[in-house]
Amino acid sequence: MTFENKQRYRYSEAPIWNIQRKYYEEKGMKAWNNDQVPQYITSNPMIATAYAEMIFGFLQDRANKENSSEPVMIVELGAGAGRFAFHVLSELCQLRDYAGTSLPSFRYIMTDLAMDNVLAWREHPALQSFIAEGLLDFARFDAVHDTVLNLVVSGATISEGDLKQPSIIIANYFFDSIPQELIYVGDGRIYEADVIVEYPEHHGSLKPSDLLDQISLHYEHRRAPEYEQETYPYRDVIAIYQEQLEDSHILFPVAGITCLERLNRLSQAGFLLITADKGDHLLDNWKFAEPPELVLHGSFSLTANYHAIQHVFEQRGAISLFPPHHYKNINVGCILNLNKPMDYSNTRLAYRRCIKRFGPDEFFSLKMGIDRNLDNMGLQQILSFWRLGGYDAEFFIQSTKRISSLLPDANDEERQDILSGIQLMWSSYYVMEQRYDLALDAGLLLFESEMYEESKRFLEISIHQEQDEVVSTVFYCLAICCFELELVEDALGYLRKLLELEPDHEEALALLNEFELE
Repeated sequence: MTFENKQRYRYSEAPIWNIQRKYYEEKGMKAWNNDQVPQYITSNPMIATAYAEMIFGFLQDRANKENSSEPVMIVELGAGAGRFAFHVLSELCQLRDYAGTSLPSFRYIMTDLAMDNVLAWREHPALQSFIAEGLLDFARFDAVHDTVLNLVVSGATISEGDLKQPSIIIANYFFDSIPQELIYVGDGRIYEADVIVEYPEHHGSLKPSDLLDQISLHYEHRRAPEYEQETYPYRDVIAIYQEQLEDSHILFPVAGITCLERLNRLSQAGFLLITADKGDHLLDNWKFAEPPELVLHGSFSLTANYHAIQHVFEQRGAISLFPPHHYKNINVGCILNLNKPMDYSNTRLAYRRCIKRFGPDEFFSLKMGIDRNLDNMGLQQILSFWRLGGYDAEFFIQSTKRISSLLPDANDEERQDILSGIQLMWSSYYVMEQRYDLALDAGLLLFESEMYEESKRFLEISIHQEQDEVVSTVFYCLAICCFELELVEDALGYLRKLLELEPDHEEALALLNEFELE
């Protein structure tokens, strides 16, 4: 590959960050098609349920503290495709209704850098009931610069000091994707690790994803005594790195910390942060760290420095909750930057129950093992894991072939559990930009289970949604369902539609002739 000019930048000011912004602004909701930008690990029903439990615990704690008519604002940073917010709100409303206790009201605010995403959420069918109930609003939010939240639905602006209740901030795959400083510790001194950027030939014509793939980064150290001065706002953390680290490159999250500080100023009572990322809160994980490598997935991500974020807010009286064990895929943490944070026992208990004991990281590791061994699993094992994952549509899609092969030996109770699972899954299904015909899979599986009324419902949803791409088999299955349900005219209508696609379909011709002769 031929490279053109070289330029030197401070890491947080390198062009990679503007390329990243451009990628998301250009792609909009399509950024998550085919899981190009990973979303499943932070968007499945299981992690959403864990967050909903912690939010519910927080609302219980607030109810015990004071009776306020003001809603608790839940602000999700970088809400992406919107699937996570949908699952959280669905579960949170179920918890609220099931408990039947008096709680503060709440409002969920989805934010993103790309205005196209905000507008897409505003029109998404699955979110309309939450909007109508006054539970959901949206805002474009630039994490590096913005100081207020301009809400799209209500038209309100949330500015400094407007909120009397503490806010809840959700930040998944957020801190690893916004600008960070890169420092180097050597011989007890702090250096700026500047990045030398080499551009590929004709880089001006490349798409952001191709440019990130072809750009070349090298690092040079520059003495940076400003980090060691007492006036530096995060001097306490830097001192720890000077004392305990050697020959280590550290991604330092100034933009992330200042973003939290700006959001903190919106409320008079602090915030609860719930966050999940490839992020290290243990100092040992930064020892002898090499320069960072961009993890590419259309855009790019790095490792979030939870250690620094945790330390900064703990110095100000917050308490932090992170797993005591090492994470494998995603680290889920909770920072209670609140007055008397130990009073929030329901919040802390929910974290213990839903993250520390068995959380999203363990679930994802388990799922990867199950994905590899799905063809050897029994029906009860599949149903159990599907239940554990909150009747997740993605797992169902992966499992339909195996479930189909096991149906001949399934008993009535197992077939009924499959139907109940499908109904629960469908009630909480969030359609993404890249559509998948989930109704077709559900309808065909129910057809094989001889549940003709239920099968007919889903197959008719499928042909309504995919009018230009209906598979002829669907019309045949619908015809059989209608015959079984004694809906003869409907059955004949589906047979005729089938024969328009496949004029020589022998079974359809035979059935049609039989009834027309009568």
